Amino acid sequence: MDVENGESPISSYPLSKEKGGFKACMFVLVLTTLENIGFVANMSSLVLYFHLVMQFDLSTSANTLTIFLGSTFLLTILGGLISDTYLNRLYTCVLFSILEVLGLLLLYIQAKSHKLQPDPCGKSSCVKGSEAVMFYCTIFLLALGAGGVKGSVAALGADQFDQKDPKEAKALASFFNSYQFSITVGSIIGVTIVVWIAMNRGWHWGFLISLIATSIGVVILALGKPFYRIQAQGASPLVKISQVIVAAIRNRNVPLPQDANELYEIEDNDAISHTSQFRLLDKAASVRRGMDPVPWTVCTVTQVEEVKILIRMLPIIASTIIMNTCMAQMQTYSVLQGYIMNTHLGSFKIPSASIPVIPLIFMSILLPIYEFFFVPLARKITGHPTGITQLQRVGIGLVLSVISMSIAGVVEVKRRHKALEDPLHPISLFWLSFQYGVFGVADMFTVIGLIEFFYREAPKWMRSLSTSFALLSLSFGYFLSTAFVNLVNAVTKKVTPSKRGWLEAPDLNHNKLELFYWFLAILSLLNFFNYLFWASWYKYKTDANDEETQSKAVKGTSAVAAEN
Repeated sequence: MDVENGESPISSYPLSKEKGGFKACMFVLVLTTLENIGFVANMSSLVLYFHLVMQFDLSTSANTLTIFLGSTFLLTILGGLISDTYLNRLYTCVLFSILEVLGLLLLYIQAKSHKLQPDPCGKSSCVKGSEAVMFYCTIFLLALGAGGVKGSVAALGADQFDQKDPKEAKALASFFNSYQFSITVGSIIGVTIVVWIAMNRGWHWGFLISLIATSIGVVILALGKPFYRIQAQGASPLVKISQVIVAAIRNRNVPLPQDANELYEIEDNDAISHTSQFRLLDKAASVRRGMDPVPWTVCTVTQVEEVKILIRMLPIIASTIIMNTCMAQMQTYSVLQGYIMNTHLGSFKIPSASIPVIPLIFMSILLPIYEFFFVPLARKITGHPTGITQLQRVGIGLVLSVISMSIAGVVEVKRRHKALEDPLHPISLFWLSFQYGVFGVADMFTVIGLIEFFYREAPKWMRSLSTSFALLSLSFGYFLSTAFVNLVNAVTKKVTPSKRGWLEAPDLNHNKLELFYWFLAILSLLNFFNYLFWASWYKYKTDANDEETQSKAVKGTSAVAAEN
């Protein structure tokens, strides 16, 4: 272990066989379930709370929600960075869970007190004064707390398995499917029971249930402390990345050796083989004569390769942003569509914000089928431990997102035509189930595929931060949704005969929402082809190691042949 050269002590940290495994993960999965009861219920219903209670107009309500969600998933980076460097993942989860509880408490107080709610004013936003201070402090605490939890909780659960143990490595893949299943169960409870109570008995009751569920979750997570494998902290990921960049710049005039084995490396069981991509960074591992290998001057090949892995991940992250822009529509405009549709199932009135339960039910059925039937079958065919690779899972999700947005456009045409033709008899809310159902399956493949991909591929010293990358894509997707709504309104306002943007009218029936959906479908299709290029270009860590081993074998064979 070369601590002097900035090597993380994590690689030598012993994993206790008496701790960890699914026994420890149960505490993590319980928190995940309970925390998502409130979080997903809020994702589904807050757009209506902003519109009906906080008196925002349609576009402002949608944009406020996407900015809130975008900020939440952006702050997962903060949670990941803290849990990798300063606090362990358990303490990080507990700390940010408490902040989320405080945010839910403030939300409950505001929903309970009419004095903290604005009166209608006919403007895009009526929130001002003490109402505004309370409102924005509340959503900031919610975003900070939820973001920090989501940036560390998946890595905490995954830490309970040793990837070097073949049996535990397979169990790791099962954990990520269980993690998605626990999110799904919590989400189903949230978008049915909690949303129904919020919209029929009072918003404050829904927020109170979310508050209680999250509070119980954090207590249960803390009770699991004796069972966890706690990974040691390493050097800051930002420091280690900076060391490689600075060393490469300092050594820019040092010639690279012909043989990559001459680059600087230390004895390390977790060493990563050299790859030929981004050769410029290899300068960081080049040692000049008389130079001592000290931090910020020389880095190991493994440290350089870890930075290369991060660079290779960036196009994968970018290729999933458009899909998450589509997801934002499921929590904004699709909910607003449902609000003016026929929401009755017999004599029972279904809240429009509960419609996401349809894809969640699909996921709750498909996840066990995927885990217990598809993965073993695919494993026999492909020989891959997880059946199909993580990037193949993501690709399937991207294709399904194209289909979902196409369906959404068709359904909106039918909905608006019926609403204008016969306003008293709108079409059923369940027409939205087609787009929600397809997108739910897309989400099942993509999000967990990404989280598992980033955890497996990332350096040990930044696994929390790297699992946050999947959620960072969600953040950019929500922010991009806000930008698209504003951009589309600005552009179409100039070209449409009515001089009004596609999404600008206060009445959804006089908007062109279907054109916006189809615009996203076309972008998603183009993005899929972009993803195919980067996914085929990416080299998994194991592929890179195999390639290096084969290269050395070929050189050795050639040398023997030359001697003979």
